[in-house]
Amino acid sequence: MTGWSRRRLLTTALSTALVPTAASLAPLSASSALAANGAWRFRRGVNAWPWFSLTREFPAPRTDYDWPPFQSQRPVPTPDDLGRLRQTGLDFIRLPVDPGPFLAADTATRGKLLDMLDAAVAATLDAGLGIIVNVQANGATHYWNPDRMTSSTEAPAFELYRALVGELAGRLARFTPGMVALEPVNEPAQSCDSNVWSQVQASLLTAARASSRTLPLVVTGGCGSMVSGLAALDPAPLAAFEPILFTFHLYEPYLFSHQGAPWMREPVYRSLNNVPWPASAGSLEQTLASVRARMAQDAETPEADKQAAYAETERVLKVYFDARPDRWFIDKYLGQARDWADRNGIAPERVIMGEFGALRTDARYTAAPNPDRARYISDVRQSAEAAGFPWAFWDLFDGMGMMDDTTRALDPAMVEALGLRMPE
Repeated sequence: MTGWSRRRLLTTALSTALVPTAASLAPLSASSALAANGAWRFRRGVNAWPWFSLTREFPAPRTDYDWPPFQSQRPVPTPDDLGRLRQTGLDFIRLPVDPGPFLAADTATRGKLLDMLDAAVAATLDAGLGIIVNVQANGATHYWNPDRMTSSTEAPAFELYRALVGELAGRLARFTPGMVALEPVNEPAQSCDSNVWSQVQASLLTAARASSRTLPLVVTGGCGSMVSGLAALDPAPLAAFEPILFTFHLYEPYLFSHQGAPWMREPVYRSLNNVPWPASAGSLEQTLASVRARMAQDAETPEADKQAAYAETERVLKVYFDARPDRWFIDKYLGQARDWADRNGIAPERVIMGEFGALRTDARYTAAPNPDRARYISDVRQSAEAAGFPWAFWDLFDGMGMMDDTTRALDPAMVEALGLRMPE
C-alpha cells in the first residue's frame, strides 16, 4: 500500500468503473491445475510490511543507506510469530521488499541483503507458509523511488531494477515449488490502459523468465493495482510468461478505509474519523461532529485551510451517506474483477486480492471505530471468498495490522473478521 495520488478519488469513491472488453485467454493447464488442486499455497494471506521496508537512507545528495539499511525499531516477525500465523489458518504471506538498499549496495553488501531475504523466505516456508515476494519501491524515498525505477523502460534506474527482478527470480526458484512467487512491482502509477505500464511489466517479466521458467510470477494492471486497472488489463500477451497469477488491491471506499490516515495527501483525511461501516450504522451529523472536534485539536493548520478542508469533508461525506455503502458496494467492485476473469477464461483462484484493510483507532491514530473496521474487513473478505479470489490482508503490523508491534498479541476482532481462529 502506497500513498499514490490515486486516493484523490473523493468525488468518485462511490462510483464504479466501466469494465472494458478484453481479449480471451485460455488459462495454462498446468497453472490452473496448481491453483485448483491447492498446490500453490496462496489462499489466505497477510502482508508482512515492514520486514524489508522502513529504511535508513542518507539524505541528499547521498544516494546510499546506512548499515543495516532497515530501521532497527521496525517490527519483524519471529519464527514463533510465523508459526502462530499458520495456526490461525493463514497459508501465505506477501512480503514487500524495498529495492533501494539492494540497488544502492556494493557487491558484498548486496550479497548480505540477498542472504537476509533468503533467510526470511526459508523461515516462512519452515512455518508452513507460502510466500509472495513483492518488490515494493518507496515513493517517499528521495532517490530510489518508483519514478526513477519503474515509471517507464527509459527511467534512469530501470535497468538496475530489472536486473534485480531477474536475480530475485533465480534465487526464489531454488525454494519449494508451488510455495514461492515473485511480484515484480507494487501498485504501478501509470494509468489503467497505459502502454507504458504494459512495456514495463513485459520487460520485467522477461527478465524474471530468463532466470526461471517455472517460478510463478504475479502480474497486475495499472492505476495502482485497483480493480479498474485489472479490468483494463489485456491478459493475452502475458500468456508467454506463464505460470502467472494476477492481482488487484481493494480499499474502496477510501473515505472509510483511510479515514485519519496521516500519509494521505488530501487534507480532508487529516481530521476524518468516526465514519461508520456500513454507512447506516451512523449518521452524517455524528461524523461531522467528530470531524469538528478533531479539527479543534489541530493547532498547526491555518484556520482558512481548516475551513476549506471541512467544507470538502462535508461535501464528500454527504455523498458517502447518501450512497449508503454496505456489503453490496464491495460485491459490486469485486464483481467487476470476477467478470474480467470470466470473460478471459481465468480461474478466480489465480486472481489474488493482494491488499485490503482499514486504519484502526489506537494510541497513534484516530480513524475508524474498531467495531466498524471489523465489519468492513469481514465484508471484504467474505465478498472475495464468494467470488473465488484468494486474499492477503494489509497488514501484519502497524495501524492497519492484526498483530501488536510490541507484544505480538493477535487482535481477536481481526482474526474473527478474517474468518480465522486464534492459535492455542
